[in-house]
Amino acid sequence: MRTIHNLQNKKQFRKSLRKSATPQEIILWSRLRNNQLGYKFRRQHSIGKYIVDFYCSERNLVIEIDGSQHIEVQRDYDAERDNYLKKLEFKVLRFWDNEVNNNLEGVLLKIIEDLR
Repeated sequence: MRTIHNLQNKKQFRKSLRKSATPQEIILWSRLRNNQLGYKFRRQHSIGKYIVDFYCSERNLVIEIDGSQHIEVQRDYDAERDNYLKKLEFKVLRFWDNEVNNNLEGVLLKIIEDLR
């Protein structure tokens, strides 16, 4: 079986995405890192040709944080990516930036619910 995770040709791009994380990604990462929810998460993890914001391999869970650009500009791209990930049996959770800003505990509760 060929490897589809963290492909070498995406390494520099993943690194640059980590360095230029949005404030919402930083906030959520501060609550996901170091097994705080009982599971290990990776950030800016590549799966095939896509790079996801957060990934938990134990539960095949992908978490995406979306800003306003995802409303119209990236809607089709996001749908294509979600379909690809779902075909590989990943569960995809999407949250809006304002959800992280205004309801972080609710976001974390939804993530915990999907981890169980």
